[in-house]
Amino acid sequence: MPHVLRNPHGQIDSVHREPVPGAQWLPPDHPDLQQLLGDSPAEAGFASLDAGLIRVLEDLVDVLVARNVINITDLPAEAQHKLFARKNFRDRFQRNALQLFAAPEDLLAGAPAPAAGAGGPDLQWLAAVAASGLLAPAAGQDPARPAGDASV
Repeated sequence: MPHVLRNPHGQIDSVHREPVPGAQWLPPDHPDLQQLLGDSPAEAGFASLDAGLIRVLEDLVDVLVARNVINITDLPAEAQHKLFARKNFRDRFQRNALQLFAAPEDLLAGAPAPAAGAGGPDLQWLAAVAASGLLAPAAGQDPARPAGDASV
């Protein structure tokens, strides 16, 4: 149960689990307490929207790189690091998820990249993403060698 101490202006100074002298008990859903803890519905809504927008921006960068509009190296080093860290986290998370359809990594593993203009737009897109270095190596593949490289 939250017990709060207020300052002379009526703002919450501290929150306590147990009653302390001069403390006032507030229900957990009291607006003053939610505002202090950052649990307001508006902030939760913005956090949810921000998370969705981040995913959209990641996908946008992936598409721009795949279509050779930008190179990943055009971005500042800090932005590259953040994108790769998030992409690696997502890849690890998705590897542990139920796979109902083949992932692009599975389609590319061991298959040679199509020649320019061959194979249709889907295969060209997959080849461009693979060439960008944004995909994690397939299981059992040497990360130093691209998929489909038969040289030893």
